[in-house]
Order: sequence, then structure tokens, then C-alpha cells
Amino acid sequence: MALDLDYFKKKLEEEKTRLEGELGTIAHRNPDAPEDWAVSQPDMNVMPAAKEEVADVQEELENAASVEYNLESRLRDINEALYKMRQGKYGVCFAGGEPIDEARLRANPAATTCVKHGN
Repeated sequence: MALDLDYFKKKLEEEKTRLEGELGTIAHRNPDAPEDWAVSQPDMNVMPAAKEEVADVQEELENAASVEYNLESRLRDINEALYKMRQGKYGVCFAGGEPIDEARLRANPAATTCVKHGN
């Protein structure tokens, strides 16, 4: 049975829009590499002499960087899945070349491996 590519494309595009929205709240696109995001400096009105406030800003920046990394990584997976779809290679296991089970793709439309080769 063939995959319902329209269904998976819609799911992938919905997640892409959501991820880009979330990224936009903590980061901005790199103008030299539009697929790359950089964490925006938190807007915390801080007096440079207040060490506690500087530490708070640094902690906020580190937290945002961690979230940004995870969101950007997932966005890359989504973009890769959409690319594979355009190439006619969506739903094929990267490791073994066999079809990825539809249930796995429904759970994770950006899956790149079958259950056997998954991590």
C-alpha cells in the first residue's frame, strides 16, 4: 500500500511552521545562511556592575541556546524529509533502503530509518 504523501507533507509543513514560530521567539535567521538560526540576546535591562544580573543574563542565554539547538535540529530533520519527498525518496530507510512502516512515519513523519535500523 502506498503512503498518503499529501497527509505526510501536510504534517511536515505544519510542524515546520510551528518550529519556525518557536525559533522566532528566541532566535533569528542568520542572513548569510537562512537555514541557520542564532540565539537572540535576551532583552534584560541589566546594570553591568551587578554580577547577579549578568549571571542571570548568561544563564538565560545558555537556556535559549539549548532550546534553539533542539528546535533547529528538528527543523533540519523536517526540511530533509520534505526534500526527500520532492526527490521521491520519502519513507525509505536511510540505513537499509527498505520502506519505513507507515505507523513509524505517523509517529514521526521525519523518521529516516525503519524500526530495525532506528536508534
